[in-house]
Amino acid sequence: MNKTILIFGIILSALMISSCVKDLDVAPQDPTKILAGNLGDDPAYMDQALAKIYASFIISGQGANGGDDIAASDGNFFTTMRALWNLQEITTDEAICAWGDVGIADLNTQTWSPTNPFLTALYQRLALSITYANDFINNAQQYGTENVERYVAEARFLRALAYYWAIDLFGQFPFTTEEDGVGKFFPKIGSRQEIFAYIESELLDIENKLGAPRFSYPQADQAAAWMLLSRLYLNAQVYTGTPRWNDVVTYTGKVIGAGYSLASDYRQNFSADNDGRHNPEMIFAWEQDGMNVQGYVGTTFIIESSSDAQYIRAEDFHGLTSNTNWNGNRARIQFLDIMVDTIATYGNVPIPATDPTFSQCPDKRVFLKMKKDRNIPSPSASGDYGIGVYKFTARNTNGSLPANYNTAFACTDFPVFRLADAYMMRAEALYRTGGDANIDLAVADINKIRERAYGNTSGNITAADLNLDFIIDERGREFYYEAQRRTDLIRFGKFTGGDYLWQWKGGAYKGASTSEHLNLFPIPGDELSSNPNYNGVNNPGY
Repeated sequence: MNKTILIFGIILSALMISSCVKDLDVAPQDPTKILAGNLGDDPAYMDQALAKIYASFIISGQGANGGDDIAASDGNFFTTMRALWNLQEITTDEAICAWGDVGIADLNTQTWSPTNPFLTALYQRLALSITYANDFINNAQQYGTENVERYVAEARFLRALAYYWAIDLFGQFPFTTEEDGVGKFFPKIGSRQEIFAYIESELLDIENKLGAPRFSYPQADQAAAWMLLSRLYLNAQVYTGTPRWNDVVTYTGKVIGAGYSLASDYRQNFSADNDGRHNPEMIFAWEQDGMNVQGYVGTTFIIESSSDAQYIRAEDFHGLTSNTNWNGNRARIQFLDIMVDTIATYGNVPIPATDPTFSQCPDKRVFLKMKKDRNIPSPSASGDYGIGVYKFTARNTNGSLPANYNTAFACTDFPVFRLADAYMMRAEALYRTGGDANIDLAVADINKIRERAYGNTSGNITAADLNLDFIIDERGREFYYEAQRRTDLIRFGKFTGGDYLWQWKGGAYKGASTSEHLNLFPIPGDELSSNPNYNGVNNPGY
C-alpha cells in the first residue's frame, strides 16, 4: 500500500463520483465529474455526492475505470469492511485465516505490530471517509436545495460511524470537522474521550434531522443513529472509564419501539434478500448488488474466503460459481463449543460423523460444518482444518437466486445494525444495572432471540441461567462473523489475558495469555511518523 500522509489533501470535488450504490439514484448527469461548487445545480448531484460517502465504506473506489480511492497492491484487500472484518474476527476465537499474506499471521495469533498493513489500510480508509464527509457537509450546507438538512445529517452520521470505529480500534485518532476544511495541514489528534464526546453530541444533534425509521433503505435514518448511540454507550466504560448502561436502555428502547421486527428466519439476515425492503429486522447495512456493486469485498469476501473445494463449496452452499473456494477463513474449535452444546445435543458421546453440519442441533443459528479435523495444527495450516462457517449466502432465504444474480459477486448486504442487537444490547445493560426487575426484563429480551433460534420456547432461559458468561456466549451465537467479536470480548475482559484461551491465541497451540495493551491496536508506523502532532508517541505497549 502506498503511504498516505494524513494531510487531508484528498478533495471530494476533485474525484469522479459515479456511484455503484444502486438505491441512491446515483447515475451521474455530468459525463465527467461533479464538482463541490456545483452541488446545488441539480438535486441529483446531492444524491450522487452523498452516495460517494456511503460507498467509501464497502468498495475500493469509484474513480476513472473503477480505480481505487487509495492506491494499493489489491484494492479489494484493503477496503474498509474487509479490513475491519479481519481485525474484528481473525484476532478472536471466531475465525482464523490460512493465507500467507503479510499481516494475516500476526492477526491470527495476536502478535501484530505497527507495520501490519491491515491497520494502515483501515486507518487510512476511515480517515478518507471522514474527509469525504467533511467536504460534503461544508459544501452542501451552502445550498437551500430540497432535503439538504437531511443529506447533511446523513453525512454527519457516516462521519460519526467512522469515528466510532476509529476510537474502538485505535483510541486516539486525527480529528477534523467541516470547520477545518479540506486542504494540506496536519490534523490535531483527538483522544478517545474527546472523540467519544464528539460522536455523542453529533448523534444527539442529528437525531431529529434524519429521516424517520425505514424512510429509504439503505440510507441512514433515526434508528441507525439510535443504534450507534446504543453501541457507543454499551462500550462507554471501555472508551471513557464511565459506564452508561441506562443510556443503552433508553436508545435501544427507541429502536425496539420503532416498528421493526425480527425476521422469522434467522438466515434471512445473511441471504440475498436480507435488505430492508424485504427484511423487517435490518436497520442499517452496506448494500451490495451482484450487478451494480461489484468487488471481492463485504459479503462476497466472507462467502468466498470461507468456502473450499471439498467441505464448503461455494457452488453448493452459496450459489457463486466464479472465482470460488478461496479456502481461508474458518472458526476455531473453542467457538464450536460455544455454538454447539455437544452434550445436550448428542449426549455424552463424540459428535457423529453422520452429522457434519450439526443438523441435530436445536439452535438453528448453527451454520457450521466439520472439516478434515476440528483442530488446526498450525496457524498457517490449510483451510481444510478447523470448523467451516457458511452463515452468509448469495442465495435468497428460500434457496432461489436473486434478480441481480452474478456468478462472482453476492447481492447480500453486510449488516451493520439489526434489531436483534437492540434486544441483546438492552439485555446486557439491564443485567449489568442489576435488580430483579431488570434481570427479568433482560431474560425476556434474550428469550425473544432464542425463540427465533429454536423455533419454540425450548431454548428459553430463566433468571437463574443468566450471567455475563452466558451473555457473551449468546452474543457470539447470534452475531458471529458480523465483525463484532473483538469489541465484545474486550468489553467482557476476555480478548486478552488468560481468562479465555483459544487455539493459537498468543501463538500457542492451546492458547496463551496475551498482554492487555493489545486491546488497542497501534497507530500505524507510517502515520505516526507522518503527523508531528503525535509527537512520535504510539499507544501504550507499542
